[in-house]
Amino acid sequence: MHSIERLVLGTAQLGLPYGITNRTGQPNQLVATAIIREAWENGIQEFDTAQGYGESERILGKSLLQLKLSDQARVITKPHPLLDHLNATTLENAVVESLKDIGVPQIYGLMLHREEMLTSWHKGLAEILSRLVAKGIVQKVGVSVYSPEKAIEAINTDGIDMVQVSTNILDRRLEKAGVFVLARDKKKQIYVRSVFLQGLILMNTGDVPDRLSFAGHALEKIESLANMLRMTRQELALGYIKMALPYAKVVIGVDLPEHVKDNCRVWQRSYPVSLVSCVREFFPEVDEKILNPSLWPL
Repeated sequence: MHSIERLVLGTAQLGLPYGITNRTGQPNQLVATAIIREAWENGIQEFDTAQGYGESERILGKSLLQLKLSDQARVITKPHPLLDHLNATTLENAVVESLKDIGVPQIYGLMLHREEMLTSWHKGLAEILSRLVAKGIVQKVGVSVYSPEKAIEAINTDGIDMVQVSTNILDRRLEKAGVFVLARDKKKQIYVRSVFLQGLILMNTGDVPDRLSFAGHALEKIESLANMLRMTRQELALGYIKMALPYAKVVIGVDLPEHVKDNCRVWQRSYPVSLVSCVREFFPEVDEKILNPSLWPL
């Protein structure tokens, strides 16, 4: 897989104001289209969205149409988590709605939005999803998970082709649990999200809001490792994933077109092999309160 083909543009930012470092809010359609164009021109051909990301599907669809990319782009989406996934008609209607909004001939990857939905897999959900594949509406089926246990369960489940997980230089629980090696052996495609942990990893220690002061020590360690290796925090975060998880695709979200170009440039530079061992040494264990944004105080 060519290096840039591993990058996927996440579009949660296009549908709602997202991330703790977001200063610009939700981009308008013009900016959204410029972001999609920049991604495509840099070689990114895969886009990740969801019905739960506000207007993301519709905005992405309009951009793809304007850029005449609707027939070429590969789009992964997720039906709204509150839908009754065991009602075949409801689920199919939702997928058809997504197809209409995104404007693509087929959903490249249909992912369950939450790991809890795996409990419905053997209650009929597997059959419902396989029918959508048979009809040609959907090409591949997957699930977005959080825990190492659910990632392993998903990889071991027949009928699941792709699994999206949260991993970064601070959060290496799935790596330690052998998730990435298992996925490679089972020929399942892994997608890594949260490489910047909603932007926290990129923050200067002085800019951390009071409610996240408990993350201060971890950010100081990131800063000192970056200084030691003469890298930016962005290079540290992307370079590690690139080197340590060579079979994973990586979902990055941006607020502005120049961020796309910047991330692509950082991704494509070459990194020392020592980067992987340095990160592993610096961050052997990190408190889950830092790793899980759902535990952050509002």
